[in-house]
Parts: sequence; structure tokens; C-alpha cells
Amino acid sequence: MTSTRELTYLIVENNEDYLVVNKAPGVNLHRNQHQQSLLDVLHADFPGESLHLVHRLDDATSGLLLIAKSPLAAAELGNLFANREVEKFYFALADGKPSKKQGTIVGDIKKSRSGSYLLSRTRTNPAVSQFFSYSLSDGRRAYLLKPHTGKTHQLRVVMKSLGVPILGDRRYGPSNQECGRMYLHAMALRFQFRGIEKHYVCFPHEGEAFSDAAIQTVLLDCDPPWDIKWPALN
Repeated sequence: MTSTRELTYLIVENNEDYLVVNKAPGVNLHRNQHQQSLLDVLHADFPGESLHLVHRLDDATSGLLLIAKSPLAAAELGNLFANREVEKFYFALADGKPSKKQGTIVGDIKKSRSGSYLLSRTRTNPAVSQFFSYSLSDGRRAYLLKPHTGKTHQLRVVMKSLGVPILGDRRYGPSNQECGRMYLHAMALRFQFRGIEKHYVCFPHEGEAFSDAAIQTVLLDCDPPWDIKWPALN
């Protein structure tokens, strides 16, 4: 199913407790300076439903978004996210050679004078992220990313700290880079809800760079991402 007003999302799951949608890149969750938000569209497409955001994606990020359909479900799902009981996996593309090809990145994320964020060596309330990277061609690599925390711009800042800002990231990458979109996609979610395991995987499909055959091979190798041998956290 797609929105009848704009092609802003696809339905992945629709049950009595929540929706899972695949958000298109560039779609805003809140109005802010926009006339309409994704939540406005969903309210129009699901009249009478009580819809509640329980986590966030940056406007430029595509992928899986979980939306509760009642205050009770919102509280339960919100607690899962707050207690880090939802496994989240992202897929990204970047050009250049990273400072390391896989590993765990830990550090505080602090706001800079420019309004962006940066990764600090301090660990007062650190962001924790893990990643694997996969060589493609022409100096480009694919990244499977697993954030264990949910800090603002976390993965975008982590990728910049590795020396490889996400392809098309206008804030953290080259200002003259024109790619049509930011190549960061929320690919998978896994969690326990009322005693039942729920899991969703949705490959990226919007953006010319994601259509490369080598990337499709990497995606299949990463499916499902929780079966990969992620290093244990200290």
C-alpha cells in the first residue's frame, strides 16, 4: 500500500497494535518548516487510528519506521526502544578508505558550534555503534551498521569519524556532492513484543547507487543481519 497523496511510504506490516512502514528518503516525520509530515499523511490514510511515533529517522534516511496504533502499544514499544531491546540495522554507502574496515565505535556525541554533531573521545554518555564494511568498486564500500544507542545523527557522525561520510550526506560530507539522496537506509528491526519475536527486513530500493549488482550481493549476504557474528560488547 502507498499513500494516496504522495509516494512517501510503503506498508511492511499492519496489525492491530502497530504499523511498520518503509519511509522514502527525504520524507519528514514532523512538519517543522514543511506544510505536511509523514504522520499527517498516515493519519489521513488511516482515519480513526491513534498513531504514535515511538522512534525517529532523519528526513534524509529511508527505511523501516515503527508506529504504534494505541497509547498502550506506544508505551510498550517506546519502552523497548528506551531500554535498548530493539535491534536496529542500517545499510549505507560511502566513498574512500575507512580508518578501519570493521569494529565498534564508542564515544560521546556532542554538538559543535556549526550546529552539527561530532564524536568525542569522552565516554560520559557514549554512543555505541558496530559495523562491517564490504568492498565494492571504484573506491566505494557498503556498510552494515548496528547502533546500540539512539543518539542524534549517530551513524552519520560515526561514518564521518571513520573518514568516510555517507554518500550524499550534505551535512557531514562534501558540500558539492550531488547524489540525489543520502545513502543511509534503516534495513532491519528485531524485538520481542508481548512474548513473540518480531523481525522485519527491507532492502533499500530508492537511489541509483543502491541498484548496483555488487550491492545486491552484499545485501543478500547480510540477510538476516542478526545472524552475522557481531563482536561482543565489552
